[in-house]
Parts: sequence; C-alpha cells; structure tokens
Amino acid sequence: MVGMENTGIKYSFFDKDPHFYKNVFTLALPIAAQSLITIGVNMLDTIMVGNLSEDALSATSLANSFIGIYQIFCMGLGMGASVPISRYYGMKKIGDDADGATRALRQTVCLMLRLTLLLASLFALATALIPKLLMTMYTDEAPIIELGSIYFRWSVPAYFFAGASLTTTIALRSVRQVKLPLFVSIGAFFVNLVANYAFIFGKFGAPRMEIAGAALGTLLARIFEAAMIVGYLFLKDSEISFRVKHLMMSTRSLIGEYVRICIPVLISDGILAIGNNTVAMVIGHLGKTFVAANAITAVTQQLSTVVVQGVCQAGAIVTGQTLGTGKRERTMKQGYLFFGLGLGLGLISAFFITAAKNPIISSYTEVGPETRAIANELMLAISLIIIFQATNSIMTKGVLRGGGDTKMLMLTDNIFLWVISIPLGLLAGFVFHLPAFWIYVCLKSDQIIKTGWAFLRLRGGKWIKKISTGSNTE
Repeated sequence: MVGMENTGIKYSFFDKDPHFYKNVFTLALPIAAQSLITIGVNMLDTIMVGNLSEDALSATSLANSFIGIYQIFCMGLGMGASVPISRYYGMKKIGDDADGATRALRQTVCLMLRLTLLLASLFALATALIPKLLMTMYTDEAPIIELGSIYFRWSVPAYFFAGASLTTTIALRSVRQVKLPLFVSIGAFFVNLVANYAFIFGKFGAPRMEIAGAALGTLLARIFEAAMIVGYLFLKDSEISFRVKHLMMSTRSLIGEYVRICIPVLISDGILAIGNNTVAMVIGHLGKTFVAANAITAVTQQLSTVVVQGVCQAGAIVTGQTLGTGKRERTMKQGYLFFGLGLGLGLISAFFITAAKNPIISSYTEVGPETRAIANELMLAISLIIIFQATNSIMTKGVLRGGGDTKMLMLTDNIFLWVISIPLGLLAGFVFHLPAFWIYVCLKSDQIIKTGWAFLRLRGGKWIKKISTGSNTE
C-alpha cells in the first residue's frame, strides 16, 4: 500500500473501500459498455470501408477527425455541465436548498442545450460550404480529398442529432441514470450495422453508395439515439425534471456560475480538440500509409480504454456529488483511490493492446505490408503511452474536473499539448524523420507530463472549488 501525507491525514492509492469501488463501477461499467458499443460501430465502419480501398479508409478516418472536433466540443459542453449538475444533485438529495438546486439543475441543462444547438449550426455550416477545404487541412492527395468531401456532405444533419444525444446523455449520467443510454446505444449499434451493410455494399435492395453509405448509416443511428435520449429527458425523466417548456426559461441568475465552471471545460476541450486535429494533420501529411496505419490503431486504442472512459466520467460524478454533500475529506481520499485505479487500468490496457495487436492488424486484408509494419510500431507506442494517459485522464477529466478546478485544467491541458507535444511531433516527423514509434511517443508526450502534474495538483488540495446555485429567482 502506498501512502501520502496531506494536511496531516494519510491518504492511499490502494485501500479497502468496497463502497467506493462499488459506487464507481456501478456508474463506470454501463458508461464503458456504451463506449464499447460506440467504438464497435466505428470499428465496423472502418473495417467495412477498409474493404473498399485504402483511400476510402484514409478519407473516412480524416473526415472523422474533423467531426471528432465537434464531438469533443460537445463532450466539453456535457462534461462542463456535469460538474454543477452533479453538485446540485448532491445538494438536492440532502435537502440543502432543494428548490434552488432543482432550479439550478434545469438552468444548467437549458444553457447546455442552447449552446449545443449553436455549436451544431456552426459545424454544419462549415461542413456544407467548404468540405474540400476542410479535407485539405489533413491531406494533399486529391482522391482522398474527394472521397472525404462525399462523406462530409452526408454528415451535415448528423451534427444536430449527435450533439443533442451526446450532451443529454452526459447530463443523465450525472444524476445516475446510466442504463438508458446503454440500451439506446445497443439499438443504435444495430441500426448502424444494418444501414452500413445495406448502403455501403448495396444490400437488401438499397443502392450501393460506398463511402456515402457509411455516412448515411451513421446519420440514421444518430437520429435514433437523439429520438430516444432527448425524448426521455423531455417526457419521462424525474431526476432533472426538464421539459420542453424549460428551453425558454430564464437562465440569467446562473450564467455567471455557468461561465466560471463550464466554459473553461468547453474551451479546454475545444482547444484540445484542435490540438489533437493538428496531430491528425501531422499524421496526414506523413503519407496515406501512415494515415491508414493510424486509423487501424486508433480503434484499438479506443477499445482498450473504454473502462477508463467510464471511470473518468464516474470520477467527475462521484467527486461532484460527494462535495455536494459537504464531505471534503472523503473527496480527498477518493481522489487518491482514483489515481491508483487509473494506474492499474492503464497497465491492463497496455497488456490488452500488446496481446491484441497482431490479430487486429491481420483483420485488415486490403492494406499493404508497409501499412502493417507502421501499425505494429504504433501499437507498441500506444501500449506505453496508455499507462500514463489512463492515469491522468481519470484525474484531469474526472476527479479534478469534478472538484471544479476547470480554469487550471484549461491552462495546463493546452500548455502541455501546444508547447511540448506538437512541437516534438513536428520535429520527430519532419526534421529528424524518426521511426513511427518515436513520432507517436513525441506526439503524445503531454500524457506523461500531465500524469506527474495531476498528482501534484491532487496532493495540494487546491482543486476543490465552491459552487453556488445562483439567486432564488428565475
């Protein structure tokens, strides 16, 4: 057992606390299962499109890099809102200004949905008007640009449905409703599977649309998700009790608190998304072989971290709700346990990647030997980085964020990425022409540094911030 001293109280990375682990995994496992299903859909897309051609695989991967910016922005909106939602939910449960907490819950969700609609409109407009220009940010190869533009044109409406379902899902999870999003994702998986197979390859009497069919299949799945998730929030949910009429409610009393806590998360995740896309641009200009190899490994990395993603969100929820009940010292104890949990899950993920790399690479039958060799190097690099990534993600995206430390996270996340990772990656790829293993390690070096920083921040205790419910008027 590893112990650390903090303000005279001993905390441990590993402790016998059955209630803590039960609480965390009751939240984390349904979230992880939902992430696994989502990744399964992406993996099916990749494999199906990969069976068309290597260009189609690269185009889909790069187009989704831009769409991924939007998804990360939405995650920022949702996770930013989850910080006060979890805290207000804890206040509501113990009767600490229950009416004010309920009102603040609704106001937070209202602001979140309004911003989601605005964000979806901006991305849909850009994708509809300048699809080829967007693709040229990632590659200069004309066939890939053309295929990616086709994928973009069919993806425009998906922003609205994906954004609404993603942010609403996070809000529901923050009040411990984790099962419904899981069941909806299972349904969306089958919608996407059938639609992809039908429209990519022209089965069941459908036209053969190839890469456009992959985008259409994803759109249909997103429509299904939004109808189920948002419909539940508006018609059935009793924890937040948010209805369509509340979209018009006054949110003036909470805007200051929302901006202070939530907007730094949005900015942090947004700039981080742009930074990650800069990484994708670096990879894109290393050649289509490197792009295809990275597309293969990206799915594997996602699969290996589904439980980590679940624990990240559980960390934010558990931390927020514990602080909402006024238990600061228990929150500190839980922070250390989350750090140890992240380290253990990172090691398990590294083992999974190492064991699974050969069968996964072999499943891509249409890629060449050079792509396979680069994919193998990338898998080894990911297995190293994932240990640090799992640990710091649970701390920064979970515990510290749940404590309300969003401004500091906004600064450090992006300083480490833009000042260290991206410059090192550019040097490794375009100046020193290092092997794929070292290029990837340099591009992800911020994950190593953030792990040390997250521990120091945890130990200092200054990450626990106070959150108010605003005024008593709407």
